Amino acid sequence: MDCLPQPPGGLFAPEPPQGLKFTQALDHMHEELGAVLSRITPDLAETLIKEVETAPRIFGCAAGRSGFILRGFLMRLMHLGFTVYSVGETITPRVRPGDLLIVMSGSGETAQPREMQRRANAVGARTLALTTHPASTIGREAQVTLTIPGTTKLTLNREATSVQCPGSLFEQATFFFLEAVVLLLYQRRLGHNQGEVLDRHADLE
Repeated sequence: MDCLPQPPGGLFAPEPPQGLKFTQALDHMHEELGAVLSRITPDLAETLIKEVETAPRIFGCAAGRSGFILRGFLMRLMHLGFTVYSVGETITPRVRPGDLLIVMSGSGETAQPREMQRRANAVGARTLALTTHPASTIGREAQVTLTIPGTTKLTLNREATSVQCPGSLFEQATFFFLEAVVLLLYQRRLGHNQGEVLDRHADLE
């Protein structure tokens, strides 16, 4: 019996090359991140810089992937000559009035940073929140709230549209925002002096 004619390449269209899929993923991420970063205004950076430069000591608190990003920012502040601590480390001292606590939570409802912010507020420290939801508990109770658009684990309708995992777009946008702040501080405080940064860089690693 004669076989029915087959479409070119068989019954199924060939899968696109894996490299194409990877490139498409990068394109999606680049497009989403660009749209979010375009909504972050320079005054947000200047607000954070003012708070950092006027604080005698800087503390940071965030959970999960946000914690990695915020600790990276604290490390850079240390490289630039600031006194910084990460909440939860055994060598982190008591927070004092006038100190700055930075908390990062896309949802604004993460338990640990929410509670640490309340404690810092209670002793008279400054508190600054990085969040997508300024009306959240953390956003409302912080003395300074910087709104970073993105997606969070809440996946609310008013969040930015994203094909990525919940939270990824907020985390990426906040990372780039904080890196831009580091660059501005690097220019203003050290004049791009790599030697001063490297002199504070860890060598026991």
